[in-house]
Amino acid sequence: MDLLNFPAIIVAAVSALVVGFIWYNPKVFGNAWMQAAGMTEEQVKGGNMAKIFGLALLFAFLLAMALPGIVIHQMGAFSLVGGDPSVALPSYEAFMNDYGDAFRTFKHGALHGVIAGVFIALPIIGTNALFERKGAKYIFINSGYWIVTLGVMGAIICGWK
Repeated sequence: MDLLNFPAIIVAAVSALVVGFIWYNPKVFGNAWMQAAGMTEEQVKGGNMAKIFGLALLFAFLLAMALPGIVIHQMGAFSLVGGDPSVALPSYEAFMNDYGDAFRTFKHGALHGVIAGVFIALPIIGTNALFERKGAKYIFINSGYWIVTLGVMGAIICGWK
């Protein structure tokens, strides 16, 4: 069984941009985010969009590469054999035969993604926002995006076998 599903990781990375297009749309949270961030429409449209979206995709890919260890329980056993099942003791194969698909669902991956968003993304964004003198609206809009996005990414990575 392959625990690292590269097509799922790529789709999960792209999903971050898709969720962002929806989340930061002016009809959703876009206008509120611009106000909370102190941005104008001219500033938003004035950036180098190829660079911004290219780097955003790269960062999303890095997150997607880190998520299997958070959303797939079997990664713990995989890491204990150094990532090479061919050198593992027979107990590894027995364990994977018994538990290789345990909790490998979209729902469970979404749960762990949301948990990662609440316990990792929210504190990071909140801390940065405090020092940048941003308000609660800024924190909730941006961390809300990451909580939803990590939930979607976790669902894709855990459920797509």
